[in-house]
Amino acid sequence: MKKWFFIGFTLFLMTNTLSAQFNESPILNKQNEDKKLLNFGYFLGLNQYDFKIEYKENAQDILVSKSFGFNVGLIGEVRLNEFLDIRFEPGLHYGSRLMGFPGFDDERDAIREVKSTYINFPLLLKASTRRFGNFKPFLLGGASTGLNLGSNEESLDDNESGTFRMKKWVYNYELGFGIDFYLEYFKFTPSIRGVFAITDELVPDNDPNSPWTGNIESLKTRGIFINFTFE
Repeated sequence: MKKWFFIGFTLFLMTNTLSAQFNESPILNKQNEDKKLLNFGYFLGLNQYDFKIEYKENAQDILVSKSFGFNVGLIGEVRLNEFLDIRFEPGLHYGSRLMGFPGFDDERDAIREVKSTYINFPLLLKASTRRFGNFKPFLLGGASTGLNLGSNEESLDDNESGTFRMKKWVYNYELGFGIDFYLEYFKFTPSIRGVFAITDELVPDNDPNSPWTGNIESLKTRGIFINFTFE
């Protein structure tokens, strides 16, 4: 419910800003902003990470409780032409997930909190429309790799000791959309993006029949980013 509230709030903000910018004869701001070969900025935002879990055998699902985290990072952009840009957006993404495993009576065994701090390195293609007054919609997509500082991959302890382990490196694809707003002194861009891991992140427990990881075929991150960019 919280996820849809934040998405709705973001769309509301984008719509109201769009209405304010759209009139018959707007005063054009930052008219040469998109003519530069290189452009730089930073972003702040929210994230909500989830897991896509595939099982070896049919069994009761592992429950995942999601919460909101935060994003912060830098932007480097290379202009290809009027409609296409290449973007590099290194950033820090912090999030937390609670996993509930079936078959346990003791909550200490059933619940694992998975805290993740990703240093993300996405390379994205941004495809924009023509500029309309002081706004310009766009789509973007590409690939990314992330270093999970909270992975516990090298830990000798596993779930028997209360430690849920994940691999340090994850590879993803990302898809999203947004709108560039050209304000008087800078360009402001709200955007929404989905991130989908393509590699298995699970480090199985030492026991192949572990009640926590024994039935997991693969565990992959997926999530949503709501970013606010300033350039």
